Amino acid sequence: MAKVKKEYDAEGVRLTMRTRDYLADMSGQLALGLMANLVGQLQYFYTDKVGIAVGSVGVVMAIAKILDALTDVIFGNIIDHSRGGNKKYFRWMIMLAVPAAAIVALMFTVPKNVASGAQVAYILVTNLLLTAVIYTMIATPFSAVMVVRTRSNSERSSMGIFRAVGNYGAGMIVAIATIPVTNLLGGTQSAWIKYGVILSAAVLLLFLICWNNGHKAAFTREEESGAGMPAEPKEEAVPFGPALGMLFRNKYWVIVLLFNLITNITNAITGSAGTYYCKWIFGNDNLVGILGAVGLVATAIGFALSKPIINKLGVTKTVSLGCLGAAAAAAIRCFIPTSLPVYIGTALLGSFIQIPLMCLYGVLLAMAVDYNEWKYDKKLVAMSSGAIGFGAKVGGGLGSLLLSAFLVIGSYDATLAAASHSMRMSIYGFSNYLPVVINLLMFFIFRGFDLEQKLPQLRAEVEARKAAGTAE
Repeated sequence: MAKVKKEYDAEGVRLTMRTRDYLADMSGQLALGLMANLVGQLQYFYTDKVGIAVGSVGVVMAIAKILDALTDVIFGNIIDHSRGGNKKYFRWMIMLAVPAAAIVALMFTVPKNVASGAQVAYILVTNLLLTAVIYTMIATPFSAVMVVRTRSNSERSSMGIFRAVGNYGAGMIVAIATIPVTNLLGGTQSAWIKYGVILSAAVLLLFLICWNNGHKAAFTREEESGAGMPAEPKEEAVPFGPALGMLFRNKYWVIVLLFNLITNITNAITGSAGTYYCKWIFGNDNLVGILGAVGLVATAIGFALSKPIINKLGVTKTVSLGCLGAAAAAAIRCFIPTSLPVYIGTALLGSFIQIPLMCLYGVLLAMAVDYNEWKYDKKLVAMSSGAIGFGAKVGGGLGSLLLSAFLVIGSYDATLAAASHSMRMSIYGFSNYLPVVINLLMFFIFRGFDLEQKLPQLRAEVEARKAAGTAE
């Protein structure tokens, strides 16, 4: 193993990450992102390619997400009680890499010449396997890695940026490639199945790259103990009920939970909104790929500037800027909904201004975990990560249900040659008006997150308590 250069960040915390660590970690997030963003395309696939009723799809997707959310909390507690030190966080990835690849391809093999009830059962089971079982059992420990891999907020921020690149990159790949590639292959369900096989191979390769680096990496306290510093004491696992109670008494964790919940309502809707908008408002669903390709410019600039923006503004102001900026971009579309240039411009602006915010999700979670340690002398790392996943999954389910509700209210009919007035109004509703409301709500919720300035002092108190306990 290559020796880590002994350096410290501005707060005096030892640095442990290398460039290849960031890249390998990003590959794991890219694989998870492909799986998650794929779900965002399924609503359109089920309604317009398989022909399942839009109401049935919305209800099934919501049920799958809510059941899925329960597994995050339960599995997080299981990880906190499991043995294996820091290596346990990567064990699940290697065990489930092949099943993850397989389920990605199976998402599109919905039987066609069967009763609608059998089709609905198939999409419920496959969605549960994808998200509630396989995704959760990989993503929950992987989320915890950011907390235990390094104690430096600077490195956590960099990990957040690389992970955001991976997650956003996955979204861009799915957004740019899905419709044009499947149309190129014939536009039928068979074309979507072939596309799924390609994605499944990519998911498998990316998970293997991440695992190969991660299971050999030295974590923070391992590096520090090698430098003569005391090793991190093994934390006694907390039973499920008391652990959950601790989390809900941590207001910062609750804020991050709500933040994830509301953010993922937006993500679930926007995952399909662009396709519906391009097909029915602009008359060409292939525009989704073009819009995604153009968006790469704003994305590249956004990620290039994320670190300087975060360093300049800090965590809290960066989040506030992202929420208000996204609300403003969506508000412009409310007044000019049929202009393609306006749609492109506001989409680019919204993406650019929210990219630094996306880089901070893991940092916010890590800060809440540090507060757990100060308040309870318990980090509850995996439980915190899993319960945050609960908010994300419930948000995804609610987003799918909201999208379906808008389409049902608008009397959506995929067989029409052109959108009716009610269909147009429903698409405007979930694409333009709802993002304004949601982003303003996130802004006001996050105003209660005042941990950024307090954290250095809280960490010093935790270290003092540990030192006193060691002395005794």
